[in-house]
Amino acid sequence: MQKIRNNHNFVLKYFYDITALFTRQLSTSLTIVSVVLFSLSAQAQVAPAPAAGTGAGSGASGTSGAGGVRSGASPGATQGAPAGSGVALPPGVNINNLPANIQQQIRQQAGQGNGRGANGATTPADQSTSQNERNIDSTGTGVETNQKNTAVESGYEAARRQEQEEQRRKIFGYSLFNDPAIQATFQPNVNMATPRNYIVGPGDQLNIRLYGFSEFDFSQKVSPEGAVYFANQTGIGPIYVTGLTVEQAKARMVSRLATKFVGLRNSSYGPANTFLEVSLGTIRSIRVTVTGDAVRPGTYTMSSLSTVMNAIYQAGGPNELGSFRRVQLIRNNKVVATLDLYDYLLNGTQRNDFRLQDNDNIRFTTYLEHVEITGTVKRNNIFEMIPGETFDRLLFYAGDFAANAYKGRVKVRRLTDRELKVVDVTTSEFKTFVMQDGDLVTVEQLLDRFENQVTIEGAVYRPGQYSLDQNKSLKQLINSAEGLKGDAFQGRVNIIRTREDLAIENITVNLGDILAGTAPDLQLQREDQIIITSRFDLAEQAAISVQGEVNLPIEGVPYMANMTLEDALLRAGGLKESAAASLVEVVRRKKDADPRSSSAQIAETFRFNVNRDLSIGADQNRFVLEPFDQVIVRRSPNYRVQTYANVEGEVIIPGAYPIRSKDQKISDLVTLAGGLTPQAYVEGATLIRRVQLSADELARRQKSVEDLAEATTTGKAVVETETLSPDQPESIGINLKKILTQPGSSEDILVQEGDILRIPKLLETVRVQGEVLLPTTVKFRTGQTFQDYISQSGGFTSKSQRRKSFIVYANGSVDRTRKFIFFNIYPRVEPGSEVIIPKKTSVPLTPQQILSSTAGTISSLLSVIGLVIALSNVAR
Repeated sequence: MQKIRNNHNFVLKYFYDITALFTRQLSTSLTIVSVVLFSLSAQAQVAPAPAAGTGAGSGASGTSGAGGVRSGASPGATQGAPAGSGVALPPGVNINNLPANIQQQIRQQAGQGNGRGANGATTPADQSTSQNERNIDSTGTGVETNQKNTAVESGYEAARRQEQEEQRRKIFGYSLFNDPAIQATFQPNVNMATPRNYIVGPGDQLNIRLYGFSEFDFSQKVSPEGAVYFANQTGIGPIYVTGLTVEQAKARMVSRLATKFVGLRNSSYGPANTFLEVSLGTIRSIRVTVTGDAVRPGTYTMSSLSTVMNAIYQAGGPNELGSFRRVQLIRNNKVVATLDLYDYLLNGTQRNDFRLQDNDNIRFTTYLEHVEITGTVKRNNIFEMIPGETFDRLLFYAGDFAANAYKGRVKVRRLTDRELKVVDVTTSEFKTFVMQDGDLVTVEQLLDRFENQVTIEGAVYRPGQYSLDQNKSLKQLINSAEGLKGDAFQGRVNIIRTREDLAIENITVNLGDILAGTAPDLQLQREDQIIITSRFDLAEQAAISVQGEVNLPIEGVPYMANMTLEDALLRAGGLKESAAASLVEVVRRKKDADPRSSSAQIAETFRFNVNRDLSIGADQNRFVLEPFDQVIVRRSPNYRVQTYANVEGEVIIPGAYPIRSKDQKISDLVTLAGGLTPQAYVEGATLIRRVQLSADELARRQKSVEDLAEATTTGKAVVETETLSPDQPESIGINLKKILTQPGSSEDILVQEGDILRIPKLLETVRVQGEVLLPTTVKFRTGQTFQDYISQSGGFTSKSQRRKSFIVYANGSVDRTRKFIFFNIYPRVEPGSEVIIPKKTSVPLTPQQILSSTAGTISSLLSVIGLVIALSNVAR
């Protein structure tokens, strides 16, 4: 047994050794393959070259313009990047100076688990990747190996371009030269008349016409050698015209042609009779170079009629470093003109706007001084100033102050050799204060306050704001406001005054004494607010009301002096027909009730007999109402609107009949309808009455029905309830046979408005509904019982609730099944009855459930018997 165990252990050890060897070899192979694949992918991920015009050559990005190769990246190029992030920023770029979205992108890349642990530690895969990148960089190729670095650099370049574009928009004049909507309008006019000073050059088409005694057309283009050739056997040959103006070229042609056409000049043969006309046809194109700090520098092919301004528009004008004040036109290596674009932008003049020639060079020099002005001026821009220009010149460039500007002083933030400083420039210094490069001028707004305003409000004819200069006292201000109204309360006038420390104080004066001259007039101050109160504002708004049987009941009508009872009834539209004219009451509150008396009178009542013409007796005439009186017009006690009750069915004259007396009953209604027909089924007669419930009654009845349904619901039956309606018809079971036999008896109930007495025709059927095998309608047969009709409908089902069966008779009354010992006593069946069998809700037990329940019961019983026996033994 020991040998077998040793052999078994040897086999397992050998298997583990082979597995470990294979694992080491496989791990080494996978590592080599991973390094090779990563190197190939890194070489493929070369950063794309930045787009032209994105600041290449400015040194901001630290990369060359081709292939994304680093040019002179300093050791601190990644300063400001998160530690361990592997994100390389351009040289000299601090992450804290980048826009917020770029900073967030860099930090997100630094926090991603690209081969790094959760705590930022570098994994072996990162170490191998970093070593691989160092190896690639050591070859001198400088190729970017990480797409994330490229994305960061692209984001930085986009942010830098956006900042650059925002800076350009702030420079005055930039928007004019870079508005795509108006770029096409700044083109030279090629349909203009031939300029006499136009310099002819190769490619121009000259329209040369000889007219008069001799007529020829020599139109042709100037040859590349600069000459035009006169053919037609003139023998003149080429004439060199390049570099000449049109006038000079014409004079040279006349001089040469005069040898063949003597009529071109006055001679001994007579005056000139032949004439030469020279004009431009198709003009040539020239090439103009734009250099320096332009938005779009380069070489442009333009019409020979173009001027310097046309080329400036083509190049987009100066960039953020270019000068608007010193644009040079260089021709033949000499500066032939210098343009100040502010003359054109501000004055509309175009000095030195020379016509361009081939190979001209337009050079944008670097700006001289940039000064920014903000605040309440018409142009908030950066302006270029010529050294020595003062603030008033800057104000001219900015379009002068805005209307709400504070002109007394401006603030200038200036750069010094060490720090910033603020200079206050007053109005007297505007023409002498010399601006410097980097100045930031701020023009503030006027204070939001008035220096001479007073306000009057309340019971004056013209309230509002007034000048303190013309209204220095209270009496003068009231006179300017057209005086006091009649309701002005002169005994106490409030003046709200703002003191120098901005505290608010209230000054009260007696205006009546001031106007009467018994008190001195009040001298006003700036920002005073005078409030003259109306007497109506000091009293409660009085009102009266008219209620009851009037056509237009009114509530809260403003009280007017000398208003009588007739006036109030007239405002209410007069009396209704139902009004009790002799029972018109006026209820008046008592103001002097004794609070210590338990029987003190708190209201007083006046009763009047008012005629239909709204007049009252002579002794009560002109009863003047007082504030808060309430007029109540009672309803006539015996006034009733005509009401009707309906009779339907088997009567001689069915229809609606008026209720003529308060004690009219059902028997009277049948008599009015002419009595019953021979086919009338008296036992089935029913009275339908509409019952209107208030919100409280409806809620109480609904709750009672729900409580009753919940109390009567058992495990074998369920009562379903319906939502009650506030206005619904209800059937009242009546015994019409007894009513007609004994009119006026207790069965003969009173008739109400809207009642419907419905007398059906003799019914001969019985309807069986609910839990029967075949719900149906069967013929009524005398002598048949409840069970007989159930049998005719197929009998009960297994879910029939027999003990809850009931019958609804034709007159609306209901009778239920009763129980005697173990027997069900079913109600009798009448013609037109409806037999209803409820349904059980419980599910019948299966044989397994019955057996389980029986076993449980027997087990519980045996347990109880055993307990009893044990207790009896203990008792012994």
